[in-house]
Amino acid sequence: MSPRQLETAKEWLRRAKSNYKRALLPKTEGIYWEDMCFDTQQASEKALKALFIVYGKKFPYTHDIGELIAELEGFIDDVPEAVRNASELTDYAVATRYPGWGKAVSEEEYKKAVVQAKTVLDWIDSKFTSIPGKT
Repeated sequence: MSPRQLETAKEWLRRAKSNYKRALLPKTEGIYWEDMCFDTQQASEKALKALFIVYGKKFPYTHDIGELIAELEGFIDDVPEAVRNASELTDYAVATRYPGWGKAVSEEEYKKAVVQAKTVLDWIDSKFTSIPGKT
């Protein structure tokens, strides 16, 4: 892997972690659970795409977490079930962001989304540290 490729992947991961941190900010008046969940979806999507870059693969231009994971499983054989379950975050990419398109998100659903995103980020972090040839 080239140094440029690694730096690009790291930047995607930094952006993913930024979205995750935004998802953890205190909910104040006028902020929707849906928007906070959008950040959990974005964190997971960007982290997964960082892994494609590390492996030198092109990622599909999609917000579908399940699709990204399915593509990853084509070259990574140890995707944990808990990471696969993060495909549920896909709904937060579009459907819940626009009035009338999806159902309201509850605080409980938000808390679950945070856990799922953290699971993805932790797994991606572990993959970054175990990539052969990474310097």
